[in-house]
Amino acid sequence: MTGSDYLVGGLSTVKNVFFVGTAGSGKSTLVGAYRRWLDSNGVDAITINMDPGAETLPYDPDIDIREWINLGEVMEEYGLGPNGAQIVAADLMAVNIDKMMRVFAEYSTDYVLIDTPGQLELFAFRESSGMTVDAFGREDSMLVYLSDPSLCKTPNGFISAMTLGALVQFRLQLPMLNLLSKCDTLSDDDEQRMLDWYSEPDALYGDLLDADSVPQTVVGMELFKAMENTGVFGEIRSVSAQDEIGLEEIYAASQLAFFGGEDTYRE
Repeated sequence: MTGSDYLVGGLSTVKNVFFVGTAGSGKSTLVGAYRRWLDSNGVDAITINMDPGAETLPYDPDIDIREWINLGEVMEEYGLGPNGAQIVAADLMAVNIDKMMRVFAEYSTDYVLIDTPGQLELFAFRESSGMTVDAFGREDSMLVYLSDPSLCKTPNGFISAMTLGALVQFRLQLPMLNLLSKCDTLSDDDEQRMLDWYSEPDALYGDLLDADSVPQTVVGMELFKAMENTGVFGEIRSVSAQDEIGLEEIYAASQLAFFGGEDTYRE
């Protein structure tokens, strides 16, 4: 059974939102904050943890991959260290997806918030990721990509984050909402500069030309041209789980992507 087997008030099926980003970008914290925001606004949602290596979570997941895959047991069974075990565990997610979907079938909800593994590459760039998305229902899924501001403060760092985000979207072939996470840690000037870089390519181009490191600038310029040619530039939103900033914008963007802006309703 996939996510498309669930009806929501006759308007559409349950919608799946995959939260992705590099380690430390704030995915789990945002999932918890967004779930609370949805609850407080009368929108039914469940959370799913897909990170078998998560030691603690800032929310209580309704469905947890750790019920089927234990990282310690994977390390012991396969004689691997933590990194190797994470890779094997990522592949085991696909093996266990049917078990998870049987539990998922017991829920009736509007939104499914899916917290992906902390190591972005373990979810986005392995074959198991496509199998996971297909199981939930590709036509009813979208990505929320979190850019870590600590990695985006320089023009070259920002270009690197943009490139990674574009690769994730290309790999998974899903609509994607770009977020600048943890904006509460930024000064107003730094935040606005990063937002301008994304929405106004000329601003980023100028700052790339002013960068100090010539070798990195050459690479950055080539990546910039590639990103501009593929139409990656557009809109990015600031979000803070700590200060509950931008949560309404996530909801508005998902409603626009799934329903053309109309609210869901349940009979």
